Amino acid sequence: MSFEARLRELGLVLPAPTQPPPGVVLPFVWVRVVERRVLVSGHGPTDEGGRICGPFGKVGREVSVEQGYAAAKRVALAILASLRAELGDLERIDRWVRAFGMVSSAPGFNRQPAVINGFSDLILDLFGQERGQHARSAVGLAELPFDIPVEIEAELALRA
Repeated sequence: MSFEARLRELGLVLPAPTQPPPGVVLPFVWVRVVERRVLVSGHGPTDEGGRICGPFGKVGREVSVEQGYAAAKRVALAILASLRAELGDLERIDRWVRAFGMVSSAPGFNRQPAVINGFSDLILDLFGQERGQHARSAVGLAELPFDIPVEIEAELALRA
């Protein structure tokens, strides 16, 4: 099944590519392609228009694990939108290689993997085990930009 068909089957729509908040200049690209290697800059959750969206705050305080999981799914969709904008066709993706998940964590919160599972579960649902399986880290940080609860960066390989 094609990526687009699987997306429709799950009832999902990719947002517009990520837009920085008004007045913010980001001197980097969201996606960098080097031969067959694709590096994806850290993304946060976005709404349908590509604007950074909530919930805002730290997981384990203002944000529940369930809300963090949902935010990580939104990050996956934001990354896919950036990939589609850069690659044109997501069928060019041979496989996901790794993901680095960062969770803005309240003191004592230690369930970062449960939050980042929102990203991993969606990528596996969309791409299957063969293409979607990836190495992963899930770490807690004191702060993330713009008070977002989750940021994820990734690396992929393109088809030859």
